[in-house]
Amino acid sequence: MTTPTLKRIHHVAYRCRDAAETVAWYEKALGMTYTNAFAEDHVPSTGAYDPYMHVFLDCGGGNVLAFFELPNQPAMGKDPNTPAWVQHLAFEVESEAELVAAKAHLEALGIDVLGPTWHGIFKSIYFFDPNGHRLELACNIGTAEQYAELKSVAPLMLAEWSQTKQAPQHAAWLHQPPAEDR
Repeated sequence: MTTPTLKRIHHVAYRCRDAAETVAWYEKALGMTYTNAFAEDHVPSTGAYDPYMHVFLDCGGGNVLAFFELPNQPAMGKDPNTPAWVQHLAFEVESEAELVAAKAHLEALGIDVLGPTWHGIFKSIYFFDPNGHRLELACNIGTAEQYAELKSVAPLMLAEWSQTKQAPQHAAWLHQPPAEDR
């Protein structure tokens, strides 16, 4: 049996409260392009009756973000056992200048934005879409050497974490911001 050769993520799908509102928000806030929609009364994979609208947005680079509006299902909820900061969708922007400009744009739309936050090899901002999904915009700031170091210690860190459930210190340098970011 052969392992599949993956090309890219075809799309990532989330639930939304209102498909039209969601499309308009992502177009206005993040400049995504609404590309297509599927609407069915029966779920193709299961045959179950569950009318839905499935919308697709191009986020650049061949990446697609999709949403389902499910009017016959109970209201959307969140996993009460997972902190709000954990489940999020992160998009990459080209530079720190673009990150700062994106923050100003989002705030001008009345969206609360946290950050920029320094993460050693990238900086990011955080905010929520109208459905309560946490989003992140990030710009890479690391060096080739830093990325190589992180890749080399990743197996060691995972092995140590699996044994101890304590934060390994193999990349502790990652958490020491330069003076200009303190």
